[in-house]
Amino acid sequence: MTDAKPIIPPTATVRLDSDALVSNWRALDQMSGQAKAGAAVKANAYGLGVRDVVQRLMAAGCTDYFVANWQEAGEIEDLTAGRAGVSVLNGVREADLPFALQSPAKPVLNSLEQVQRWKTSGRPCDIMINSGMNRLGINLEDLNASLVAGMAIDMVMSHLASADEDVPQNAAQLEQFNAALGIVPAKRKSLANSAGIALGSEFHFDVTRPGLSLYGGVQRPALEDLIRQVAFPRAEIIQVRSLRAGDKLGYNAQYVAAEPHKVGILAMGYADGYLRGFSNSGMFMHGDIVLPVLGRVSMDLIAIDLSDEPNLKEGDWVDCEYDLGIASGQSGLSQYELITGLGNRLAREWT
Repeated sequence: MTDAKPIIPPTATVRLDSDALVSNWRALDQMSGQAKAGAAVKANAYGLGVRDVVQRLMAAGCTDYFVANWQEAGEIEDLTAGRAGVSVLNGVREADLPFALQSPAKPVLNSLEQVQRWKTSGRPCDIMINSGMNRLGINLEDLNASLVAGMAIDMVMSHLASADEDVPQNAAQLEQFNAALGIVPAKRKSLANSAGIALGSEFHFDVTRPGLSLYGGVQRPALEDLIRQVAFPRAEIIQVRSLRAGDKLGYNAQYVAAEPHKVGILAMGYADGYLRGFSNSGMFMHGDIVLPVLGRVSMDLIAIDLSDEPNLKEGDWVDCEYDLGIASGQSGLSQYELITGLGNRLAREWT
C-alpha cells in the first residue's frame, strides 16, 4: 500500500460567498413580485461551479434552472431530476435527440425546424420567441396555433437585448412578446433577465431568469443596494523585489520605476482569468491598503506595488479588487467576461 500523495496548496484562489449568492437570489425573487425567480446556471454557473451553485439555490427554494446545452443539463441531472425544472436554452439538434428524449430537462425550441423535430415526442418543452434581438427564437410572423397544437409547452419566453439601458427597444420587445402570447399557449411565461427584473412588473410575467446579478453583477441602479459580491480572488506573493529608479518591469517594459520601491510578484495571471486589461490599472488589497498592478499582466504572474505596504513578504496573501462594477471600469471588460472568465487553476473555496 502506497502513501497518499501530499496535497499541493494553491497559489491563487477564489473565495465564494454562499450567503451572498443566496441573498442575491432572494432579493431578485422578491423584486420579481408575483413571478418566481429561476436561475441561469449556464457556463458552469457563470464560472463559479454549477453543482455548488445549484445545491445552494435549491436549498434556498429555487426551482427553475437555465443551461445552454444538453451537456450542461446532464451535469446537474442527479441534483434536479424530480425536484426542479431545467431548460436547455440552445434547443435541440438532431444529434441531441438520443440524450434529450431520455432527459428530464426541457428543450427551449428556437426554430420551426426544432418544433417539428420535437413535436411528435409528446414530451414537455419551452418555446423561445424572437422579439427583436434576432439571435435565437421563432419570429412572430411565423407563429400560428397549428404550429404548436398538441404540444406540452411549459414556458414561452423571449430574451431582452438592452434591459440594462433605458431605450425604446425594451418596450418594443415587450409588445412583440405580448403579441406572441396570444398565439402560443403555455403554462408559464418568462421574459426578464437580471436587468429586466429591475425594469418593472410588466416585464415579470410568471418566471424571471436572473443570471449575472446572482453572481454579483449590477446593471441597473435599482440593483445597487441589493446585490452583493460573491467572488473574491486572492493570490500569494511568491517573490518580493526591490526596484531601483529606472528599472523596467515585465513584458515590453510597460512600467518603469520613477524611484526605488518594492514590488510583489503574484502567482496569478491571464491564464487564471485576470486578463491583460488589468495591466497598469488593476488593484489588489491588503486590508485597506491599495496595491496597484504594475506593468503588463502575464500568463502566470502579476506585479503589484508594495510602496504603501513594504513589510509584505513571500508567502503573504493579498486580495484582488473584484467587485464586478469596479473591475469592469479598471479593465474595460464586461461584468460577464470577468465572472465567467475566472480560470480553473483558481481553487474554489466556498464559505
